Amino acid sequence: MFYTSGNLLLIGSVLIFCSILITKAGGRFGLPTLLLFLVAGMLFGRDGLGIEFDNVGQAQFVGMVALCVILFTGGLETRIADIKPVLGSGLTLSTVGVLLTTALTGLFIYALAMWDALSFELPLITCFLLAATMSSTDSATVFNILRGKNINLKNNLQPMLELESGSNDPMAYILTIVLIQLALTVGDSSMGTVQANVLIVDSLKVLVQQFAAGIMMGAGAGFATVWIMNKVNLNNIPLYSIMLMSIVFFTFALTDILDGNGYLAVYIAGIIVGNNRIGNRKQVVAFFDGMTWIMQIGMFLLLGLLVDPSEMWKTAIAALFIGVFMMFVARPVSVMLSLIPFKNISVKSKIFTSWVGLRGAVPIIFAIYPVVENIPGSDAIFNIVFFITLLSMVLQGGTIVMAAEKLDLLLPAEKEKNFNVELPDEAGEQSEITVTEELLCEKGKTLQTLGLPQGVLVVMIKRGDRYIVPTGTVELQAGDHLLTIASSEIEE
Repeated sequence: MFYTSGNLLLIGSVLIFCSILITKAGGRFGLPTLLLFLVAGMLFGRDGLGIEFDNVGQAQFVGMVALCVILFTGGLETRIADIKPVLGSGLTLSTVGVLLTTALTGLFIYALAMWDALSFELPLITCFLLAATMSSTDSATVFNILRGKNINLKNNLQPMLELESGSNDPMAYILTIVLIQLALTVGDSSMGTVQANVLIVDSLKVLVQQFAAGIMMGAGAGFATVWIMNKVNLNNIPLYSIMLMSIVFFTFALTDILDGNGYLAVYIAGIIVGNNRIGNRKQVVAFFDGMTWIMQIGMFLLLGLLVDPSEMWKTAIAALFIGVFMMFVARPVSVMLSLIPFKNISVKSKIFTSWVGLRGAVPIIFAIYPVVENIPGSDAIFNIVFFITLLSMVLQGGTIVMAAEKLDLLLPAEKEKNFNVELPDEAGEQSEITVTEELLCEKGKTLQTLGLPQGVLVVMIKRGDRYIVPTGTVELQAGDHLLTIASSEIEE
């Protein structure tokens, strides 16, 4: 098919529209939304309706851009107060956990490759490279499932899992790049001891540099962004969000030029921006929420188009063995070992953490790197990773709520807000009060007699389906909902 600007727009719009309809139908069965976008891409691809897409370079670029936005948004919506109690455990999982998962899975893959009954052969370094591409949990999938299903977990599990998924991509990325360099530089049989030592030292240097530059650039960009957002006076409010997005891409690109990890940098920058006061916060967060959905849809659709299901099934048996091993052995063992120092984390919490080892778009994108570099066996790597991603999203992604219920880790769902009102942060802290019979008997039936603290104002009353503008003399009724604002600057 010859692609023109017109039919590209036509195909893209039809893909997105049909994908959204598919997710609505599939959501009834509890399947993760992003999985359905991935499946939609496969249905429209070469082995489906025949759309041809095989440009791994373009897919890699789209994935990079999408991950920048997804990780920044994840950081933007992360409260430091929430992650502070789980900072140690979350970062341990995102570093030590990734290393252990790579080591265990790599050894298992090599054992499979040596098994004569299975027609599956990969060199030793390539086995560990395959393991490294899948060693991190997927931030897009974890954020989407935990936040999209409104899951409320005990024991600070949600911030720990989100911190892990947002910060473990750099470790998996570094391992992938280092192992690609090893695969390009030496072969399994020709690798000498001296050369191996040099490569290991160089790899450690890369690891330290990636993390150090990523952290410094992320922190610097985060604080600079807060200053810019509060000092620059723009005439059009939407331009603040667009300016912020340009800063995100600039941060990633500059960090990459300095041989740091850009993904880590944008995630840290997002956390800093999200935990400081900036102008037009609600508009900015709403913009990035929308952009995250656009990026997720585009990324998963494109990756679905890239895979050939007929090729993927050729490695399905090996991929099934590896996927089951990762879910039931490598991930649980790495979690249990990583969290040994943290005695306050219960066994149930560790089991649940093990089950939330979701694979998604990130492993697929990392699996593209060996293909771009023409690593021997790279086609097998891509197809195996894609199969395991589908397996993980179906088995783990579709049963997360059930697992939390079985392990008694669910908290009651938060009450729905009665007021869909967004006020600037500068206005004060927004909260709701429900009027009861006891309150009326004790305080009286008007706002004047309610005795609210100084600096707390009632800005709206909801009675049934009606909204009432409050005055001091309005008579309250049991069941009324009051929207209040607590001023942050209370006069003495």
